[in-house]
Amino acid sequence: MGANSTVVFADLTGSTRVFEAMGNARATETVTRLTQWIGGVCESHGGRVVKSLGDGVFAIFAEGVSATRAVVEMQRNHQKRLQTWPAPLRMELQIGVASGEVVEVDGDCYGDAVNLASRLSDLAGPGQIWATESVIEQLHGGEVRHRSLGPINIRGKNEMPVVHRVDWQDEVSEFLTMPASLVQQPRGADSSFGQIELAWLDVRSMFSASDLPIHLGRVDEAQFVVNDPRVSRLHARIEARHGSCVLVDVSTYGTWVRFHGTAGASGEIALRRDECVLHGSGEIGLGAPLSDFSAPTISFNTTGGNVLLARRDLR
Repeated sequence: MGANSTVVFADLTGSTRVFEAMGNARATETVTRLTQWIGGVCESHGGRVVKSLGDGVFAIFAEGVSATRAVVEMQRNHQKRLQTWPAPLRMELQIGVASGEVVEVDGDCYGDAVNLASRLSDLAGPGQIWATESVIEQLHGGEVRHRSLGPINIRGKNEMPVVHRVDWQDEVSEFLTMPASLVQQPRGADSSFGQIELAWLDVRSMFSASDLPIHLGRVDEAQFVVNDPRVSRLHARIEARHGSCVLVDVSTYGTWVRFHGTAGASGEIALRRDECVLHGSGEIGLGAPLSDFSAPTISFNTTGGNVLLARRDLR
């Protein structure tokens, strides 16, 4: 028989880039120190490290309050540390937390909560904490700020669990948008892609296939900056893949795409942790649907081939 527990998966992002920049020996030492520190934070809040996972940590707690306190402390202290690091060497934390029955066998832990926390860690963006509703229900009033992301499609689960984003920042903007329903789109064929032009207000940039991948986001680390509180720090990624220009949503509240030749909200494609192939020209809405006239909207124009729309779940 298992016991009800809370599971935490904390993963470092960008470690591949750091290994390339620092070399294997120094990067390994840096990652090891960080994962040991993550484990120490978990233990200081009553958690137990089940195992380290290369550039991540798998820990288990008796209940959700201590687990949440631990991951909030992690994010706050790690963010202060990153402010002193060169941008190419920064590895942010993305964290998944889930509660449920956990079975321990030979020192390892198994169960739906383990699988769910691991998957939420993969889905959370850099610097984010995603937690199941079963975790949030254990928190005392005012324990932490959190925002419902609604039901999220998780691979291997028939029902979509309701997921919350825990806001660990000391100051959180009250300018929120609500998640919208997602529009299913058919797959399409890939074609040749040459370059993409992006424009927002008086900012205009051109990126060739060799320049990609790039990020769209609110911070200076993004190659195309959109300074609006609804835009995530690193909101979406554009990459060249198999001759196509692919837009990947990595945000909290989603990305919307509309191609020229379609009209109205019905012509919008809503992405959350999904991707679509960009073709021709159109608009990209960050953090709010394009039907909202105030949405931060990027115009795009691609050249290099005619491509049909393709949308794939990120699993």
